[in-house]
Order: sequence, then C-alpha cells, then structure tokens
Amino acid sequence: MYRHDRVPALLEVGRRTFADIAGQGDRAIEAILAEALYHEKKRAEQGPESVPGEQRTFWREAYPAIMDGTPEDRRNVLQHAIDMYAHEIAGHLDPRVFDLSTRLIPAGFTLMLNAVSLRALATRLPRAGKHLSGNIVAQGHTEALKRLHQKGRIVLVPTHASHLDSIVVGWLLYELGLPPFAYGAGLNLFTNPMLSFVMHNNGAYKVDRKKRFDLYKRTLKHYCTVSLEFGYDNLFFPGGTRSRSGAIETHLKLGLLGSALRAYQGNLRARRSRPNLYIIPATLSYHLVLEAETLIDDHLQDVGRSRYIIENDESTRPGRVFEFIRELFSLDSRIYCSFGRPLDPFGNDVDEDGTSRDGRGRPIDIARYVMQDGRLHADDQRDWEYTRLLGERIVERYLEENTVLATQMLAGAMWRLLEEANPDMDFYRIVRTGGRQRVFPRKDVLARLEAMRNAAAESATRGKLHLDPRLSGVPVEEVLDEALRHFSSYHTRPVVEARGDWISAGDPRLVLYYRNRLESTGLLSAP
Repeated sequence: MYRHDRVPALLEVGRRTFADIAGQGDRAIEAILAEALYHEKKRAEQGPESVPGEQRTFWREAYPAIMDGTPEDRRNVLQHAIDMYAHEIAGHLDPRVFDLSTRLIPAGFTLMLNAVSLRALATRLPRAGKHLSGNIVAQGHTEALKRLHQKGRIVLVPTHASHLDSIVVGWLLYELGLPPFAYGAGLNLFTNPMLSFVMHNNGAYKVDRKKRFDLYKRTLKHYCTVSLEFGYDNLFFPGGTRSRSGAIETHLKLGLLGSALRAYQGNLRARRSRPNLYIIPATLSYHLVLEAETLIDDHLQDVGRSRYIIENDESTRPGRVFEFIRELFSLDSRIYCSFGRPLDPFGNDVDEDGTSRDGRGRPIDIARYVMQDGRLHADDQRDWEYTRLLGERIVERYLEENTVLATQMLAGAMWRLLEEANPDMDFYRIVRTGGRQRVFPRKDVLARLEAMRNAAAESATRGKLHLDPRLSGVPVEEVLDEALRHFSSYHTRPVVEARGDWISAGDPRLVLYYRNRLESTGLLSAP
C-alpha cells in the first residue's frame, strides 16, 4: 500500500477483525486466543528462528491474561495480537522502486543470457524489455483486462507452478500499462534482504503459511478485503502454493478468493462510484519449471500437504536460477501467460464493458444477489456458496486457457509407453525403477506424439485449450526435437533423451511431472 493509505487501512483491518471475533462472544475470544497461543508455542519450540522474537515475547506475556484474566483482559490481548499480525502482513508500495525494478528485470535477464558487461548493459538497457517480451508472451483477453481496470478493481488469479510466476505476471502487467498489483508472497521469501526490499516496495504483502490458526487467517482475510476496498488491484494464487504434481490446480483455496465478494459488498455499503470487482483467471505455461525436481519429489513422498512450504529448492540457489533462465532463453523458449475471460465475484461471465451476464448472455444486476428487501443482507453461507461457484468457473478458465507445449506432449507420450510396457506396475514403481523397459523406438514415440498433437489441435479449435502456435502445421519430428532440446538442457538428468533411433525416459519422475500438466485435458487418452 502507498504510505498515505497504510495507517487508515491497518486501523480498518484491526477494527473488522476484532469485530468479527468479538461478535461471537467471550468464549469464542478465549478459544481463538488459546488456539493461537498453542500453535505459536509449538512453533517456538522448533527453534528461535521459527517465531520472531517480538511475537514470542508477546505470547509469553499474554499467557496469564489468556488463561486467568478477565474478559476485558482477553479483549485487550486480542486487539494487540490482531494489530501485531496486521503490521506483519502489510505491504508497502514505493513507485520509485517499482519503476526501477521493472526496468532492471529485463536488463537482468539480458545480462544473464548474453553475459554482457555492466558497461555494455547500460547501452542495452533500453532494448532489454523488447528482448524479454519475445520470450514472455501475453495472450488471451488482454484488452478486456485493460478495459475493466478502468471500471473497477481487478483480482488476478493465476495458476502457480514456480516462484518465477510473480515476476512473469508482474512484468506482463507492466507491459500492458497497468499499475502494480498487491499480492501475497510467502514469508519465507523475505529472508533474502535484496529480494525482500524489492518485493516489499512493489506491493507484496507477507503471508506466513505456517500460521494456520484462525486468528491469523481472519486478519489476513480482512487485510485482502480492505486493500481491494481501498482501490488496490490484487493478485492471488488460489491454489495456495505451487503445484507439487505439475498438474493445473483443480482444488482451490476459497478463503482469500472470497475477499472479492466481501470487498464488493463493502463497496456497495460505502456507496462507492465504481463498486465492481472483476476476477481474471490466468494460466501460465512453461516448457521447463525451475523447481520441478524438488516439487515432484515432494509430491511423490506424499508430504506436500503436511510440509506445505518448501524452504530450500532450486529457486533459493542463485546458480540454479541463472542456469535455468540462461538455458530457457538460449533455446528461444517461450513462457505463455493466457488471460482468461473475466468473471464477477459470483462466477458470472463479464463482457468488456463490465456487464455481468447469465448463461444465456442476458445482463444481470449482481447487486440483487446480496440484497434483501432493498437492503444489503449479510449471509456467510450464501457467500461461501457463491465463492465455491466462482472457484469452479476459475478452474474451467484455467483449462481452456492452458497452452500445451512440446515438452508436455512428449512427457505424456513417454509415460503412456512406460505404462503399456509395464502393465503390472503402478506409477510409484515405474517412477522408482523406471520399469523393465524405458527405451522405445523413435517411430513409436513419433506416432504417439502425433496423435497427441492432433488431439490438442482439435481441442484448440473447440476452445478447450491452446496449442503452442509454433507447433501447428510443422512435421512431428520438429515437435519431438524441440521437446528433446528442452529436456536435455537444464535438469540434472535429461528428462527424455534420444539414443540413435531410440528414445529413452531418462528421469521417470520428471516425465510424470511434465505429463501431469495435461491432466483434465483429455489428451492423455489420445490413441
């Protein structure tokens, strides 16, 4: 948030969160405080770095009031706890830092890709953005996004595959002429001083996913809602965290997503001139994913849900990031970000003029959805159902805006061959052992790949997905060669590699990871 909004916004967050909890009575206050105390105490036992010192001190000193104090004592503790977490969450937006960082992102990529000197970089800086824009491609409903930004606030909800997602989306929004969006970033990402400075001053607010207790989640929810009401566009990753399996998210976290509906009602209550909020799904598609090896290992070990946060993956190692970006761009690889058709907070389609429309295309007055007898009517159960429907529509948009790439199709073809060659093995065993056969004739791989490419092209004509335009109308051998170039370039072991007239699954884990991107597309069952 800008400096002039920070104090009033945090006061409003504190007021709403306190009213939300206190309105349930003294027993609810005691229970919510006891839950927070328990979780923070358990985290503190893991080591001094697990809980900031001031927060450990706060809960230690609050213990007597929570356990033996009066209701008024507990209310005071509650208010102080909310304020503490709200200040931890709150982001800051400095236009000077934003302008500098958006100029340096493409310059930094150019430096890594071309190994230019700092002196040469100064002369190439004006051309760096043009270089980068050739590899990071915005497609889909970009004009609708820009038009709707003039009519209300935007809630952008991308898929989440990599820590690079925020950089990619932020760059594209800048290229489209939009202002910086507020977005939640994991608290673990703020441990690097330079990265922390850039993110903090570019609108990122901190989300500590290790705080799973109700008090913190309610504070975070109200912060997001208030930021929208204060006029800040927001970016949420409704999947909650990066996809461990490689698949597109189909089960979304609805808590933060519901902020759009709450903010819309807040805007109506305040009689704001532009009360509407527009939800824009976006699907990011990478030939290679920076953290793929760590993510698929986490998925296969079935600890993704319990660990939830990976604190030491490829994105934390500068050498790996450097290698990934250099290889990706040296291959003339493209990252696609496809912006989907807009939705309103109730899951209805929205046209470019900002009008919500029902399934038959008729205009809808969405204010009626939250009114009763001409007055704004609060109903948590109703709102939860609306948000659930919105989540379903977002997933539909993710799938129809997904861009299918050569690496994913080759992984799908290879995994199908692995399954057929090892019919008595489940996928865990194939991943672990590679199966009895993991090398296949090139002609068999090409046949599978062509069937999948044809199925993808047919689905694309029906608007069910996108096919990388560079794969249309080219010989299938070129599709295979492009995928092999990527798969042999970055990962510690080639994902798939050519051995004369044979194609080998070099790393079955990663074959599965990239194959999973095609889940729910129907392409994996192509003959």
